Amino acid sequence: MMRHFIVLLLAIFIATVSGCSGVSAKTDRRSTGTQVEDDTIESKSTTRILEKYKEAAQITVTSYNRFVLITGTVPSPDIKTNIERIVYSVPNVKKIADEVSVGAFPTSSSHRTDASITRDIKSGIGKSKALQSVTMKVVTERGIVYLIGLVTHAEADVSSEIASTTSDVKKVVRVFEYID
Repeated sequence: MMRHFIVLLLAIFIATVSGCSGVSAKTDRRSTGTQVEDDTIESKSTTRILEKYKEAAQITVTSYNRFVLITGTVPSPDIKTNIERIVYSVPNVKKIADEVSVGAFPTSSSHRTDASITRDIKSGIGKSKALQSVTMKVVTERGIVYLIGLVTHAEADVSSEIASTTSDVKKVVRVFEYID
């Protein structure tokens, strides 16, 4: 019985660090510890934002190598500033790219289109021979695609080309850390 429990825990751990948080299943350039830190940063940031703003913000927090991308929508500039402060207060955050919009929340149709864009880009990246060992996260908000990860300049160019030629993409924003 205990053996089955340990196997289950191991399977959950492997699934967690192998890409269930939006990273492709390719070899990750981050250490396992950094991957866990990124998951913790995302979780703690999201929890703290929801505790303070519940219905007043639609925010996504994405962390890669402790570099945090904040996307979504809030109703006021003050809330936007406070959300960035909340994220900076989370341990191990190295840097933030605050891409939060101030204004009306996007429609459910917009969310479906964004999900479709993200899926198509991930598929294109997964099929690219030039990106065989690259992992990155893809976030889409209102047709704007954010690419985040540890890449070479050449890999950034290829992934940006894939994203920019995907249907319904309005703009591509690189939030990369370069390794070359």
